[in-house]
Parts: sequence; structure tokens; C-alpha cells
Amino acid sequence: MTTTSPLQIGRLLRSTTSGCVIGCRASELNLPVFGGMVRIPLADGTQIYGLIHNIQIDDDGLIRQLITSDNVPPDVLLDNRNNRNVPVEIGVIFIGYAENGSISHLLPPRPPLSLDEIFTCTAQEVIAFTGSGRFGYLRHILRAEDLPQAELLAAHIRQAGMFHRAQGDPGWVQSITRELVTLLRDDYDRLMSVLSAVGDVNLP
Repeated sequence: MTTTSPLQIGRLLRSTTSGCVIGCRASELNLPVFGGMVRIPLADGTQIYGLIHNIQIDDDGLIRQLITSDNVPPDVLLDNRNNRNVPVEIGVIFIGYAENGSISHLLPPRPPLSLDEIFTCTAQEVIAFTGSGRFGYLRHILRAEDLPQAELLAAHIRQAGMFHRAQGDPGWVQSITRELVTLLRDDYDRLMSVLSAVGDVNLP
């Protein structure tokens, strides 16, 4: 994932007030990563921010035929990955938005529309969002019990932690970890699961 300029990774397939599903070609799958932060610009200038929580690669009739073959020629494999029409579906949970230059960790006032573009966030955008306020966006992740919360939080902390450290703020990881302990202090099992995942985060 780039840290200097945003890259379009796909367009919106469907959305709700709390999240969306976007589609991209298999050849672009090197751009989005699990836990990566993305941005969706709306027509009125509002920027919706979210985290990638799922990447789903569906099959089709051709895949079912190829999978039973003893040998798949390299050119067929490349053609399938680069030119197949079935999109890769990427699930995104919304964690806040920016309006008139002000960042909010509330859910966006309206969902994006079909075919809206989705971009990766730059390091500067990740730092600005995660460094604003007091980690209010964490409640959206912790409320979504159908998501792999511990792994998602660990992936997010790794990405944002690298950016904060590069900008001279090595204490950001400790700050967000303390906030998670506070938020989950009455849910011991979930707290231990989150801390275990976060403990596996290795910042280069």
C-alpha cells in the first residue's frame, strides 16, 4: 500500500450507513490489504473513512473447470487473474468522516452511492484521522460482533502505528492499546483476544 499518494482500488457495489462492499479486478488485489484504511469522496466534498475487514474472491464456471485440470498453463492463469469479469469483493466498515476539513469519528451522515470511487488512504490521512480525538472510532469496530475484531484491530494498529512512528510519535500504539483496555475492561475474554492479537504486531 502506498504511503505517499492515494490509489483507486475499486468502485462501490452496495452500502449501508455503517459499511459498504466494493469491487475491484483481481489484477488490482495487491493494493487493498486487510485492515487497511480507505477513503470514499462524496460529491458534496465529504470524505468517508473505513477499514477493510474482508476480501472475498468468488469462483465462476471457468474456475470450476480449471480447478479440476491437472495442469493449468501459465498464460491461462494470468489471463484469468487479469481479465476475469467476476470482481473481487471487499468489505469495508465505516469509522468516521471529514466534512469542511473537520474530522468526526461518528458514522457518516449518508452512505456513498453505487459506483463511487474508493481510494487507499495516504500515511498523512491515516495519521490525521487516527490522531484526531480520543479513538472514538473504535466503538464502531467493537460493536460489529460479526467481524474478526481482534485481527482487524491488530492489522489497523500495525499500519497506523508504522505511520505514527515514522512521524515521530512512537507512543501512539501504547495510547490506543490503553484505550482498548479501558473499553473492554468488563469483557475479559474479548480483551484477552484483542491484546493477544495486538501483541503479535511487529513494527519494522
